Amino acid sequence: MLTICDTIKQRVSHFKIGVLTYDQIVVGPSPNMLKGKLRQFQELLYFDMEQTPLAEWPEVKEWRSVFKQIGTDPSRYRPSSESLLRRVQKQNFIPSIHSAADVNNFFSLYYKLPIGIYDRDQLTGDIAVTIGTQADEYIGINDRTTNFDRKLVTKDAQGPFGSPIVDSKRTMVTEQTTNAIQIVYFLPSFTETQCEQILQAMKEMFIQIHGGTAHTQLTI
Repeated sequence: MLTICDTIKQRVSHFKIGVLTYDQIVVGPSPNMLKGKLRQFQELLYFDMEQTPLAEWPEVKEWRSVFKQIGTDPSRYRPSSESLLRRVQKQNFIPSIHSAADVNNFFSLYYKLPIGIYDRDQLTGDIAVTIGTQADEYIGINDRTTNFDRKLVTKDAQGPFGSPIVDSKRTMVTEQTTNAIQIVYFLPSFTETQCEQILQAMKEMFIQIHGGTAHTQLTI
């Protein structure tokens, strides 16, 4: 069960979150098809950025606007999707990690959206997306501690574990993960139909690679 707090809805109209729940998946080294797809798409994005500066991309501009509405300085803290794109811009292409992370990174680049993937067995209780306080912080998958005061943050009963900026080590997916949850931080300008189509495309590709079963949910 995922909810969006009223404070976010008051500041950002049409805020939407997509959730994909996976059961009995097998995470491992990425198949060559996925590794090739991830690499090829990064090369295409690099050439796109040579034509149009990243700061002018509509998705980047809209996410920066959302961060400002929340109270986050977008020049200090960037959505994970923009951080990935900036790496591509420097030709610091994202390497293969494992199948689940690679699918996540591919879709984050493809749709230019922050997307988190978490080991569901490390989560407790319901999930809420809210605006953090000074008390909300965790060690991220980048091994740095981030404080989520005046930033979007996702919490379970144990506390914060994810955000559109960086995800926590506590809930990171590994090759031992068998049950996972993917959280998609959609752009407010996306229609519900667009969101549903993206969730369906993500679900189909993820299950094709990892097996198991999946369910999708759009929270508004």
